[in-house]
Amino acid sequence: DVRLVESGGGLAQAGGSLTLSCVVSGITFYDYAVGWFRQAPGKEREGVSCIVNEDATIYYADFVKGRFTISTNNAESTVYLHLNNLKPEDTAVYYCAAAWGRTVAESGGGGEWASLDWDYWGQGTQVTVAS
Repeated sequence: DVRLVESGGGLAQAGGSLTLSCVVSGITFYDYAVGWFRQAPGKEREGVSCIVNEDATIYYADFVKGRFTISTNNAESTVYLHLNNLKPEDTAVYYCAAAWGRTVAESGGGGEWASLDWDYWGQGTQVTVAS
């Protein structure tokens, strides 16, 4: 079975930091891209960032603006999302997802990656930022 398990969410103060983890199992990690998405109450899900494990291609949503960083530990099939300088509007459930790496890499850096059909999803982890 394919599993993506997120952890690391919680309550942070504005300006603070959190690191989210996504542990992937059941697929060949190298062949896939792993993306982070978020959904705030009453809003549509949006892509935050993704990384193509084969070649470390990375895409970020424009709203990240240097505050978030994605990284990966290939040996542990884990992708991290480092959230810095958090704002109350970052409050959301954060999900990780996996999709075929070449498809994500070829989508380009214009944000199209977030609109692709991602094959596998985790259960999400709540991030709450207090002002």
